[in-house]
Amino acid sequence: METTYFAHESAIIDPDCRIGTGTKIWHFSHIMSGCSIGEQCSIGQNVVISPEVILGNRVKIQNNVSVYTGVICEDDVFLGPSAVFTNVINPRSAVIRKNEYKQTLVRQGATIGANATIVCGITIGRFAFIGAGAVVTKDIADYALVMGNPARQTGWMSEMGHKLKFNTEGLAVCPESQEKYLLDNGKVSKINT
Repeated sequence: METTYFAHESAIIDPDCRIGTGTKIWHFSHIMSGCSIGEQCSIGQNVVISPEVILGNRVKIQNNVSVYTGVICEDDVFLGPSAVFTNVINPRSAVIRKNEYKQTLVRQGATIGANATIVCGITIGRFAFIGAGAVVTKDIADYALVMGNPARQTGWMSEMGHKLKFNTEGLAVCPESQEKYLLDNGKVSKINT
């Protein structure tokens, strides 16, 4: 059977993985059994994709990221260099807790910056933007911009990755796409025109 993805010769691909067409897997990465990787993904150097991880289409994972069992990334997610996921709330070396893995859901289009830490059991909203080095311990709203330790919301982002500036009527325009957004009752939504 012909492979429809690229894997560098130093990458390790375990059996029983699903890897989509056009995906590229780079140096020293390990793709473990039972994971699912969508089409047109980019898996950087020294990345580990653990069993049962699900990656959508066009997910980009930069170097030195470990994506542990329990993580689901929807389409168009970006994981910055050395971003960290956890999958157990109270790990101990001498205590086996594989039956306590918590799911972490990273929704469509979200960005997780370099060296950010994502504590398990949360949802990161659609097109949310997690700043470099942030420590995320709770759910993040769609389009939210969060920074710091612990991560706190500091603004809102467009789907193109620009900070939104809302007027007194709760309207903002992305400077790149010219798409419009509405801030209403603490939630942002894109206005379809």
